[in-house]
Amino acid sequence: MSAAPAPHVVRQQITVHWDFPVAFTHHLFAPENPLLRDTLQRLGEARKHRAMVFLDSHVANARPTLSEDILAYFKAHADHLELALSPQLVPGGEASKNDFSLVEGFMRLLLENRMDRQSYVLIIGGGAVMDSVGLAAALVHRGLRQIRVPTTVLGQNDAGVGVKNAVNFLGGKNAIGTFAPPFAVLNDFQFLASLGSRDWLCGVAEAFKVAIIRDEPFFEWLCQNAALFPARNFEAMQYLVQRCAELHLEHIRTNGDPFEYGRARPLDFGHWSAHKLELLSQFRISHGEAVASGVLLDSIYAHSQNWISAAQLEAIARGLQQSGFQLWFEELDARSPDGQRLVFAGLRDFQEHLGGELCVTFPAGIGSRHEVNEIDLARMESAIQELRKRVHPGS
Repeated sequence: MSAAPAPHVVRQQITVHWDFPVAFTHHLFAPENPLLRDTLQRLGEARKHRAMVFLDSHVANARPTLSEDILAYFKAHADHLELALSPQLVPGGEASKNDFSLVEGFMRLLLENRMDRQSYVLIIGGGAVMDSVGLAAALVHRGLRQIRVPTTVLGQNDAGVGVKNAVNFLGGKNAIGTFAPPFAVLNDFQFLASLGSRDWLCGVAEAFKVAIIRDEPFFEWLCQNAALFPARNFEAMQYLVQRCAELHLEHIRTNGDPFEYGRARPLDFGHWSAHKLELLSQFRISHGEAVASGVLLDSIYAHSQNWISAAQLEAIARGLQQSGFQLWFEELDARSPDGQRLVFAGLRDFQEHLGGELCVTFPAGIGSRHEVNEIDLARMESAIQELRKRVHPGS
């Protein structure tokens, strides 16, 4: 029997270049502010730029004149810009990520209005709305140009500057989605002024997360200024947002794995339990609140493994507490009929998301990190107990 011929293999390698600005401004939709117009024109195309605007309903309620402001902006720049429709309201909050029929509706609207691959989709809202509308925009014609206008601290310093678009499905956090970098991210600090106290603080947890594993000076600044955040110091929050966004962008740009083909998810430090807490509470616990709890939990575990010192753990705990976070939730105590903590299923979910062996990020001192492939559940059990005692002494 003759040997089979050797296979003929053509190795295909493609390098894709992504380039998008992340801008910080005030009063984005004031007619005299050229940022939005100039952003849509930044490729130098000789055409009128067509856009459709999707607006978070929570933002619309907080800013009743916003739709009129948007219409006035496009009218003032009618020589260059064209609105396909009046601004479309989108249910705000996690509800927009829990119903896939909403994503289908967005896609239908984009197609019915003949939005093409050179058209723009402006998404104004929190991280959940950016995710759901962003996913629709990424799927229609295999990708329309997304302009993200985050309106929350969490959106401006984290969710809005990333490259994913994802929704929840079958009980899985971000189970369906794609990677589609935006055409631009335009952060208007004025949106933060109308946030309620809860949304004002949520993004602070992500700032602690990224500072602990990437930037010791920023961590020290956060700790020194923690009391300013619940006091709604606008100047301090602007610096937090901009520096945190810069660190997230730097990581995405330099880590060599922006689309998470590997096993590590370093920007998800503290998130394995946070995602599970959100789901267990049916999203009563917000993402930022869950992350604050998850960051402290994993920091307690890191100290038990001698990866951070007692003084560093105390600084993390004090900073999060002074920032106004509730750090213990009863969902951490929820158990299955056989007595297993339900939150530990978050580790399995984390592993299944990327495949392969488990890979969880922990701090190695402050300003650095490392990944581990195994979690000592007995030590993590003790970490949960310590978290409870820190928040409720004597319990």
